[in-house]
Amino acid sequence: MITVRFFAMLKSLAKTEVKEYSVSGPVRLEELKSMLKKDFPALSGVLDSRSILISINQEFASRDAVVKDGDEVGLLPPFSGG
Repeated sequence: MITVRFFAMLKSLAKTEVKEYSVSGPVRLEELKSMLKKDFPALSGVLDSRSILISINQEFASRDAVVKDGDEVGLLPPFSGG
C-alpha cells in the first residue's frame, strides 16, 4: 500500500487528506502521478507543474524516483516565507 498525503491547497482540490493505492510492485513517481490525475482531475494541472514538491518517506524526491509498497508520498504546493 502506498499512502499519498495532500497538503494545503492540494488537500482542498483533492477533497481529502489521504489516498491509498495498492500496488503489486514498485512504481515510478510518474506512474503514481498518472493514477492521481485519473482519480483527482482537479489536480492535473498542479501535478504537471514543476513547482509542486514531492516527498517520499519525508524526504524530497527526484522526478525519476521509484515508490514501493509501504512508502508515504507527500504532495506539497509551492510555498513562500519570510
